[in-house]
Amino acid sequence: MEKIYDVIIIGAGPAGLSAGLYAGRAKMDTLILEKEKAGGQIVTTEELENYPGSIVDPTGPKLIGRMLEQVDSFGVERKIDEITEIDLDRKIKVVKGSKGEYKAKSIIVAAGAKPRLLGAPGEKELTGKGVSYCATCDAAFFEDFDVYVIGGGDTAVEEGLFISKFARKVTIVHRRDELRAAKSIQEKAFKNDKIEFIWDSEVKEINGDGIVESMILRNRKTGEETEIVANEDDGTFGVFVLVGYIPESNLFKGVLDMDDTGYLLGNENMHTNIDGVFVAGDIRQKSLRQVVTATADGAIAAIQAEKYIGDNFEE
Repeated sequence: MEKIYDVIIIGAGPAGLSAGLYAGRAKMDTLILEKEKAGGQIVTTEELENYPGSIVDPTGPKLIGRMLEQVDSFGVERKIDEITEIDLDRKIKVVKGSKGEYKAKSIIVAAGAKPRLLGAPGEKELTGKGVSYCATCDAAFFEDFDVYVIGGGDTAVEEGLFISKFARKVTIVHRRDELRAAKSIQEKAFKNDKIEFIWDSEVKEINGDGIVESMILRNRKTGEETEIVANEDDGTFGVFVLVGYIPESNLFKGVLDMDDTGYLLGNENMHTNIDGVFVAGDIRQKSLRQVVTATADGAIAAIQAEKYIGDNFEE
């Protein structure tokens, strides 16, 4: 007989693994599909101080390793496959990947989001080694250091204000001659003595041997290039790239409701506009994208999937 899972979870980051843990413990026949390696964005985080209980080995990879061990202990099946097609409108949902076709009574979409990259040389190599995409995660590591925030929207300026609580100085680098952030947020930044601005500029490259040591900025109007070099006593500085995130939601366009930026819409119980389809983690429209909120989303989604199956499939 063709196998029909109770739940298929798309994505193996903290949200997907949390959903898998709760589904597995509930004795649901569960499959987690991930297109690459498990862990999502958190596997690039070397230190993880703001996830409750992460005192021993507080790193992203170690946390994901423990999550995987828990998930596997409850008999959850995991496969690597990139989803290419979905059919969610029928009672038995169909998910097609490059390696096979999978069916389930319910679906949890936990495909995540990825930071929008600058595309500058050195950016990827120095991610987690001075280059960061999350002020809430990493600002405390730059206490009394210089920090450069790249971006000019609400998120960049708000996060710049947050980083200023830790850093010696914050410089916001924006590719235009005025910020795009809300006026109220701009006013706070302009009044902050620890925040400075570099206008009409973009990052040309980021350099360093295992850690950020210098950065070259290019003025978009004049073409002039300026090299930023780390303070000799510090040896490094922070580069926070805050130019937005890209939700991994293209597959669901026209199927699941989403906002103008592509984040999927779900209520407080993670229900989408299709019965039996739930959403969890960074792909969901929400105010805070952190491991702690992703795991909570995943737990709720799994419990709701179990309830949905009980109401619609069991005699």
